[in-house]
Amino acid sequence: MSLPQIAYLLAALTAGGGITGYIRAGSVPSLVAGCGVGALYALGGYRIANRQTYGAEIALLASIVLAGSSFPRALKTQKPLPIGLSVLAATGLWTFGQVVVNGRTTV
Repeated sequence: MSLPQIAYLLAALTAGGGITGYIRAGSVPSLVAGCGVGALYALGGYRIANRQTYGAEIALLASIVLAGSSFPRALKTQKPLPIGLSVLAATGLWTFGQVVVNGRTTV
């Protein structure tokens, strides 16, 4: 998968999760957080695809935000949803972290 595709996939999964949390439990924080992080991933993917600056950094920021909220909950509760979000965050941290560290932004 290309970098923009990964960013768009993570955007869809996080936004979809936020919407699902709102529908199932009426959780406005889930909706706001899921769509907000999803928007950051989508913006990062768009900027990477269009060879604009800071695309990978924006996607990495989204991963850091997601990791900061999901890792502690996954460790504390051991429930599937926070564990799944942690896996998504770790994927983004690894993928976009490698890009930022290596300075590689090829599509």
